[in-house]
Amino acid sequence: MKKIPMRRCVVTNESWPKRDLLRIVRNKEGEVSIDLKGKAPGKGAYIKKDPAVLEMAIKRKSLERALDAKIDEELYAKIKEVISEKQPA
Repeated sequence: MKKIPMRRCVVTNESWPKRDLLRIVRNKEGEVSIDLKGKAPGKGAYIKKDPAVLEMAIKRKSLERALDAKIDEELYAKIKEVISEKQPA
């Protein structure tokens, strides 16, 4: 059996398989972006691919605290788009 990498969601604090989470990364210049491949350099934070979890993250500022960076509304909108695309039909 192949080992499944597990990561912790910064909002719900639950461990999930890495492929079920979305990685948000802050690079050395302080720019925050979505890391779809999961391999970008920088400080990363994982969030469950669930619109309700994203809403909690926005309210609690969980991603901002985890990455120690300000996240603008535009990035949250992009995250919402990515999460919506990944939802099963």
